[in-house]
Amino acid sequence: MRSWRISPPHRNEQISISRATELVMSISHADADALAASILKTVGDTLPVSQCTIFAYEFDARPRTVSAADHRGGRFLRDVADRYATHFYALDGNRAIIGQPHDKPARDALVLHQQQSEEIENEAYRAACYAQPNVSDRLSLLVQPMESVWLSINLYRDRAYGVFQPGELERVESLAPLFAHAAKGHYALNGQHQQGSAAAMLARVRRACPALTSRELDVLRGTLEGASAVEIAVQMGVKPASVITYQKRAYARLGISSQRQLFALCMTPELA
Repeated sequence: MRSWRISPPHRNEQISISRATELVMSISHADADALAASILKTVGDTLPVSQCTIFAYEFDARPRTVSAADHRGGRFLRDVADRYATHFYALDGNRAIIGQPHDKPARDALVLHQQQSEEIENEAYRAACYAQPNVSDRLSLLVQPMESVWLSINLYRDRAYGVFQPGELERVESLAPLFAHAAKGHYALNGQHQQGSAAAMLARVRRACPALTSRELDVLRGTLEGASAVEIAVQMGVKPASVITYQKRAYARLGISSQRQLFALCMTPELA
């Protein structure tokens, strides 16, 4: 695995007017998967890429699938993305980048992260997200549209084509600013309104207690959304008893003991 900041490209990658138009139109398209499909086609004009997903990592909670496209069509890639978000996202190498503090210049930067199938130590993660989808390599373009929110634009390589080579990485780098701006625009138009009050309250809780773990934040988000322990357990892929345990730990960290106090904490004005 390796990650690197993207400098201004040394080469200009040419794309057709029709591709550029399609990419712009996908930003406000009613079909959420249109953006990933457009990115997949644009990259596919110059190198073989089989799948594209865009995830939103909001306030250290479980990621949300913003857009997904697969040459095979259907729900296959969405199902893979759901398994990743439910069971494996904490094992992703991207977490080392997303989880670390950044100053303002870094938030404006673009980062590429490469993660090959053979580098995944967890067998279940490798099987579900690499072996079953027949993926050999993944490139993630990471961009931060706002504080505590990251977008990950993921390009997946089919095993038949091996791993991304240096020349191919340069092509992706040259297109990265275009894709990043498209993803940020799509998120601003179609993503932030989906967060609703629960995500805003979760951000308030996270600021009150930065020590909360990702699992505890997942449970708190479900609680703030009005989900039951059983419903949260299904979303997280754990047992309801585990949800109760995470909830109690989170409440202890926050110095509260009930859901009512949780909502009260979220409504308490923050000190300037």
